[in-house]
Amino acid sequence: MRSSPVARFGRLAALLLLVAAGQALPSPAVAAAPAPVAGELRPYNVDRVFSAGVSSGGYMATQLHVAHSQTFDGSAVFASGPYNCAQNDLNRALNACMEVSQDLQLSRLEQTTRDWSARGLIDDVAGLSGDPVYTFSGSADSTVERPVVGALRDYYGRFGARVLHNQATAAGHAWISPLGANSCGVTRSPWMNNCGIDPEREFLGHLLGSVAAPASAPGGRLVQFDQNAYAPGGAAGPISMDDKGFVYTPTACEDGAVCSVVVALHGCKQGYSYQGFGTRFIDQAYLNEYADTNRLIVLYPQAVATATLDNPNGCWNWWGYLGDTSYARHGGRQLDTIVNMVRALGGGGGTPPPGGTTLRSAAAEDGYVKAAGDGTAAAVGTLEASYGLALGRGTDGKFNRAVLSFDTSAVPADKKITRAYLTVTRSSGSGDPWASPAGNRLLVDVHQGCLGGCAVEPADWSAPVSAAGAAEVPAFTTGAASSTDLSPAGLAAINRLGTTQIRLRFAQGQTSTAYLFANKDAPVTLTVEYE
Repeated sequence: MRSSPVARFGRLAALLLLVAAGQALPSPAVAAAPAPVAGELRPYNVDRVFSAGVSSGGYMATQLHVAHSQTFDGSAVFASGPYNCAQNDLNRALNACMEVSQDLQLSRLEQTTRDWSARGLIDDVAGLSGDPVYTFSGSADSTVERPVVGALRDYYGRFGARVLHNQATAAGHAWISPLGANSCGVTRSPWMNNCGIDPEREFLGHLLGSVAAPASAPGGRLVQFDQNAYAPGGAAGPISMDDKGFVYTPTACEDGAVCSVVVALHGCKQGYSYQGFGTRFIDQAYLNEYADTNRLIVLYPQAVATATLDNPNGCWNWWGYLGDTSYARHGGRQLDTIVNMVRALGGGGGTPPPGGTTLRSAAAEDGYVKAAGDGTAAAVGTLEASYGLALGRGTDGKFNRAVLSFDTSAVPADKKITRAYLTVTRSSGSGDPWASPAGNRLLVDVHQGCLGGCAVEPADWSAPVSAAGAAEVPAFTTGAASSTDLSPAGLAAINRLGTTQIRLRFAQGQTSTAYLFANKDAPVTLTVEYE
């Protein structure tokens, strides 16, 4: 959530931080939620799951719904734009997705969504058809302007969602609630505004089909839990999420009643740990009161500010910060973390949260092999120590393939592997190897054991594998990207007794020099989930 136009200019980012640090946070008008108690997420009798959010939390709510439409049944959004609006570009985020100084490219966003769906990078877009969606835009909101929110309405309409759009209120940039501490038209902390209306009743009625009147005060439990347990590698901090998260559960849900889950996402500068903000969003969102009378479990995940300029205001990741180029699709680190929380509550078909491990490749056995297009004259590459593992066509006209070794014996023998994917970090490159020729694909081959010897050797370039093309890594130009999930054959090739080798190769030889180097700044990782 942006509080000043200064935020648009990177050269003034440091000044913005100083200004933000000096702002006093007004006291909340109402302390609506009970005091949090320490606990853990546990499964409930869940039938449906919805997302809701404001500003950056609105963008995250949409990402959850679109990328995981088989898990989420609808969404409610205050003051944000269409899915994948930023396209991994902070400049677009500021100029096309908050105001209208750049073209939103709505048709392109629609086509990208359909392409990602066809490639398995997100759930089938058919899952959006008929889903209830609520969008809200205030006429006094100059942070995310009305045409941007209108584009979100239109985006969902292209996929057959049932959209209820509210633009009848002179609200500022905020979550709107009868408990909001601010007057309607302002845009300032705590970004919780009272406009004399009840949007929660409106959007919950649209999502649920009908809604009972709220309780006069919450009577359930607010549990504070450890978000690290659901984050990749067991660490929430590196993905700009707090170690603390919250969930509100009514007594009826605790007693076994069928309940729905609402994932409620704060905006920038509204996270629990942001400058002492605490539970103001939870207190004033006016969801807990409705939860008691409508059997809703309300999950409140928490983002946290970074010490760097990547995310100093504790926003949710909707433009690709910290190198997470998969932020809006499967493999997105914050998305995966929140989905794991939903699973822990019994959502997503009641599937329990998977166990899992994230493994680093064995640097001593990693390497790359270069060869002519037909595989002849193969030789082990020699630039790994200086640049990383080469992929694509080098300046010498040879085609490079990388070979990675993982010790997968840590995967329990008695567990069923349900999902696995690679995360690759790019260090440098030249040209676009995915565009030469157009539509080229970076494929993931999986082999149970070693291709020959476990050390890289020339024959690895064309050696047969247990599962060829088991996944693919989408095109990316900076930071890291996660592959699609391994195919069933790829999962079956994971060796629980020792080494699994993975070969990365482009499906077609580039027509001219175009390559990338990976694995120098950060190792390639293999994430394996099981139950």
